[in-house]
Amino acid sequence: MYPDDLKYTSEHEWVREPGEHAGSVRIGITEYAQDALGDIVYVSLPEVGASLESGSTCGELESTKSVSDIYAPVSGEVVARNEALDATPELVNTDPYGEGWLFEVVPSGGAAPEGLMDAATYEASLDG
Repeated sequence: MYPDDLKYTSEHEWVREPGEHAGSVRIGITEYAQDALGDIVYVSLPEVGASLESGSTCGELESTKSVSDIYAPVSGEVVARNEALDATPELVNTDPYGEGWLFEVVPSGGAAPEGLMDAATYEASLDG
């Protein structure tokens, strides 16, 4: 249910390394998060070129149930955003680890993301 090749945050985001752009990581939300949110109807993402601080709010997911913040799992510069979500935000529900990705960041200083959980640790945190 949670791909082993990803890293996870306690805010239910995933990080895939590498991303599609040089030096980047790709970020999305987990199956657990999309299921808890319900049907996503609007996605607000950070702009390309924006500088993010790890742990800071950088966007929102709006569902039929609620609005949820998106947190930056790493500090760095946004180099891509999933423009397809403007027209089809439901991709986050139907394919959270594929076509429903959110944005890509080049981490500050080229450092790999630290303090993230592997799939087993993340899954165990959900049971607690």
